[in-house]
Amino acid sequence: MNQAATPTADTVRRLVRSLLPDGGGPRITPVAEGGEHVTWFVGARHVLRLAPDREATLRQRRELRLRDLVRPHVGVAVPVSIAHGEWASGLTYTLDTLIPGGSGEQQDVSAVGEADLAGLLTGLREVPGRQAEALGVPRGTPRSLETLRAAAERAAEQLAAADEFDPSRLHQLTGAATVQLAAQPGASFLVHHDLRGEHLVVSGDGRVRGVLGWAGAVVGDPTEDIAGLAVAVGAPAAVRAATLAGYGARPCLRGLWLARCDTLTRLADHLHRSDDRLLALLRAQLGRAWEAILLERVTEFRDGTDEAL
Repeated sequence: MNQAATPTADTVRRLVRSLLPDGGGPRITPVAEGGEHVTWFVGARHVLRLAPDREATLRQRRELRLRDLVRPHVGVAVPVSIAHGEWASGLTYTLDTLIPGGSGEQQDVSAVGEADLAGLLTGLREVPGRQAEALGVPRGTPRSLETLRAAAERAAEQLAAADEFDPSRLHQLTGAATVQLAAQPGASFLVHHDLRGEHLVVSGDGRVRGVLGWAGAVVGDPTEDIAGLAVAVGAPAAVRAATLAGYGARPCLRGLWLARCDTLTRLADHLHRSDDRLLALLRAQLGRAWEAILLERVTEFRDGTDEAL
């Protein structure tokens, strides 16, 4: 049984006191954006993440090793663990350095920040996939855009009934396009797989200073990270970053439509829940993914070619 455990504030204080020389002094506050871990700010320089169950523990142990592997390649900061171990029997923690900056959900990325994201995408291609798999990083199966489009069509009708979305916009993704934008054979790299805004650390000048949340990484379809960026920073910025990283029109458009289908189904799934904060986030993500880009108006695919932008 994989039952989650929730530490108390006293548990966290005792752990911090044992890890830091001034452990009794730093202010300890819970982090709202914490993913699968129970997460706490420790003063102004550290973040404590506690795995609540066995599965999260396995992912956290793998993440610690993976961060060391990717750090030399990606060109942006990756958290460093200054202490790690078990906070309860069989459940791990990591005390990480805090990367200065704000969440990508609240801070816009500048043109130079887009170049930072391009460096991230380029660096992920350079990480040896076999080494990542040797650390336990799983292989991810490319998703069917045709299946996603069918789910998105149903979601669009639900959203139209609630006056949230015009379903005719989805007609741009034709059946023929889903075939043309299928994942390309052999295009398999290390993929962060969770490049949402809260995992991007952005400075006041719009630079991307760090990337968090490596626990869900897979070796698989790199367009999933283009999709993540479309949701996090907007379709135009994501496509510009991917283009700078050397991706052509086909993977950019595949990533764009993955993001658009995902944001429709996620909003429809949560539309009738009484969580205003979550709904506001999902609406903002849908808006970013559906921002118009010139590429989708000028690109044509002929004989399997992949035109560069």
